[in-house]
Amino acid sequence: MTRPLTASAYTDDFARAHLPPPELWPELCFDLPELQYPPRLNCVAALLEGCAPERIALRGAQIEWTYAQLMEQVDRIAHVLRGPMKLETGNRVLLRGANNPMMAACILAVIKAGLIAVPTMPLLRARELGTIANKAQVNAVLCADCLRVELEAAELPQAARGNTLWFGGEGSAPDTLEAAMAAQPAHFDSVDTAADDVCLISFTSGTTGVPKGTMHFHRDVMVICDCFPRSVLHSQRSDVFIGTPPLAFTFGLGGLLLFPLRVGATAVLLEKLSSETLLKAIETYRATVCFTAPTLYRQMAVVAGQYDLSSLHKSVSAGEALPAATRESWRQATGLVMIDGIGATELLHIFISAAGEQARPGATGKPVPGYQACILDLNGKPVGPGVIGRLAVKGPTGCRYLDDERQRDYVLNGWNLTGDAYEMDADGYFYYRSRTDDMIISAGYNIAGPEVEDVLLRHPAVAECGVVGKADEERGQIVEAHVVLRAGFEASAELAVQLQEFVKAQIAPYKYPRSVKFLHALPRTETGKLQRFKLRSE
Repeated sequence: MTRPLTASAYTDDFARAHLPPPELWPELCFDLPELQYPPRLNCVAALLEGCAPERIALRGAQIEWTYAQLMEQVDRIAHVLRGPMKLETGNRVLLRGANNPMMAACILAVIKAGLIAVPTMPLLRARELGTIANKAQVNAVLCADCLRVELEAAELPQAARGNTLWFGGEGSAPDTLEAAMAAQPAHFDSVDTAADDVCLISFTSGTTGVPKGTMHFHRDVMVICDCFPRSVLHSQRSDVFIGTPPLAFTFGLGGLLLFPLRVGATAVLLEKLSSETLLKAIETYRATVCFTAPTLYRQMAVVAGQYDLSSLHKSVSAGEALPAATRESWRQATGLVMIDGIGATELLHIFISAAGEQARPGATGKPVPGYQACILDLNGKPVGPGVIGRLAVKGPTGCRYLDDERQRDYVLNGWNLTGDAYEMDADGYFYYRSRTDDMIISAGYNIAGPEVEDVLLRHPAVAECGVVGKADEERGQIVEAHVVLRAGFEASAELAVQLQEFVKAQIAPYKYPRSVKFLHALPRTETGKLQRFKLRSE
């Protein structure tokens, strides 16, 4: 049930005023003893203040900070926010920067100072930034100097336009964050926030259109640190985390910053990693845990043998469906069984997963302890094993959109509807079938695009592919495959036929792609998600 909110520490009540009405919230469950948090909680204080000060917290390309040094950076930034920038508690701060220690420190400082972080992807353009900034009514901006152009072109709220500081550039201009930090004390007392004060507004990555702002509490940040990494990942202080998802993406924020801080481990934050530079970084930094998307794992598997990956013990895949072929190629290349997981920006992080001996081929896994899941039919009724339906989840986190009518679409009878079509087996394992709006219905058959993709990815000519439904007068829809070829193969009608016959030989013939298009690259979000709506629009 929805708990009554605790007295807020914020003088700016924007966030609470724009929460959805309580009757539209999902049911929240706090059954585990480790999820019992005090009513007054500042999550950054909880994450940082008990850590061993001499241990390495963050490593970047040219920076290495101990926990004591990270704390000092965070506290100086917090003073800048509440001092020279004159922000009041509850104000929103838009953040822009690639994965590096300074971006991490900015996020932590905003939250510790009793403000609300609004992180944005580095590749967003001016129009997208303007939409987010105005939706969240941001009061200030901290932006990497290298990302200045798009921000300066964005239509920002007037208050934020005149309250912007740049970081990470060269020189010591007065409008830099570093210059402002130098004049501030090295200690900041964290604001005594309520556990259910909003501390983070994360915007969806936009695979389906206009982004939605998802609102998360201080308590939610602690929850995700005490569920998946505790029960499935079994994180330890000796771990070294590395990966590619941006800190502005909740998959990256959790996996590359919050989870390591929770156990006093080390996070390696590097910018613009490719498959080969990530492998090299794992070797160089002796990383033990890797977070990235299936696309990169597939690319890394081809050349993994060229690197010393002996330090790597766990590899986590999320952000999009993990094809069985990718999972197997990674196992053959490294000996590691991939930890698959499904999360959502709305629920902040992974809520279904499995690791080690608990993993099953083709299955995402079981609900992470603390969460429940079931399959609902179109009438909202639970269905039993073997039936494809809508994945519904509830637990200690849940969807709360920022002033958005789509809240009604995401929450049904207390359940969060993730927008995914899943099937559950008799043992309680969940199997991804499709996005609910990606299910292809052709001549009365239900065809899940990812299943066809998985077969195509096994063909030696195919590097990447995306399968969608294309309108067809006779069949309603036909299966259409958009294929990126490996080096050494050329697009041709003959190759298209080969791919069609290959699919027919692997799965039911009615599922084969009646249309094959060859592309140089697939449209993806910055987080690596395939933008199927763009393939459909073609």
